[in-house]
Amino acid sequence: KGSMKYVVIQVLLIASLFLHYETVQAKLAEGDCEVCIQFLKKFVETLDSTVKENANLIEKEFMKTCARATGKDNRFCYYLGGTSDAATKILNEVTKPISYSIPPEKICEKLKKKDAQICELRYEKKIDLEKVNLKKLRVKDLKKILNGWDEECKGCVEKTDFIRKIEALKKT
Repeated sequence: KGSMKYVVIQVLLIASLFLHYETVQAKLAEGDCEVCIQFLKKFVETLDSTVKENANLIEKEFMKTCARATGKDNRFCYYLGGTSDAATKILNEVTKPISYSIPPEKICEKLKKKDAQICELRYEKKIDLEKVNLKKLRVKDLKKILNGWDEECKGCVEKTDFIRKIEALKKT
């Protein structure tokens, strides 16, 4: 009778762990924390094994990495306090978990609870001009294409004006 109770307790414990794991997995939706996860994955890959175990060394390396970061990566560093102009500093929310070998997805999930804007960061999508239908793009995206080429569309008012300008530039 005592061993049966032990088996039931084990089954209940395993079931509760499984359910907990499933609810934790569901907290990050597809595409959530894109910049956070990618940045931390790349960062952890650059660390050697002696640094990975020491939160203070990880923080120093993180600050160095953030000093070189640009675009959305720089914004992510700013939110964590990894840049010189940051108003807050929550780096220990990243460095300690890295030292315990916690995966970036879990770290970002916790960061999302502290500051939701961390997980709202997204990398800009690259537009393949050979395959894309310009008519389906937004004017904002058409302007980005022109800005990327250091071009302006003077007198462009409607979407078709921007498309004509891009088509003309693609031929040259």
